[in-house]
Amino acid sequence: MNFIPYLGFPGSCRDAFTFYAGLFGGRLTSMVSYGETPMADDMPAEMRDWIAHASIDLDGAVLMGGDCGPDQYATPTGMSVNFVTQTPEEAERLFAALGEGGEVCMAMEETFWAHRFGVVTDRFGTPWMINCFKPMDEGDCG
Repeated sequence: MNFIPYLGFPGSCRDAFTFYAGLFGGRLTSMVSYGETPMADDMPAEMRDWIAHASIDLDGAVLMGGDCGPDQYATPTGMSVNFVTQTPEEAERLFAALGEGGEVCMAMEETFWAHRFGVVTDRFGTPWMINCFKPMDEGDCG
């Protein structure tokens, strides 16, 4: 079983997913506009270039998303996409890039569970947690 985050955007999915694929070293496997779907004629003209569905393969993990109609989009609250890195340097790099034009909610720092941990909402409105975990002792959760 897999959990696959599906992110909604207010018309910025194409830019967000192009950025995410480059940042995380993923491969765009799908980028379909509303104008390329059977519902193209039912869409307002200004939404035909918006993305109905996008998907990125991140070395076996998947991130999906699409643009929502203006009356359907809401800024995400109460959730974050958690990305785990292997090195503190990678955590710092990702956090800095996601923070450009976004909002840092918790600065990148060392914690009791992580070499690096930080919380940021990127310029596309997606909340992220970036983690570089410390090894856990047997019996610890994590």
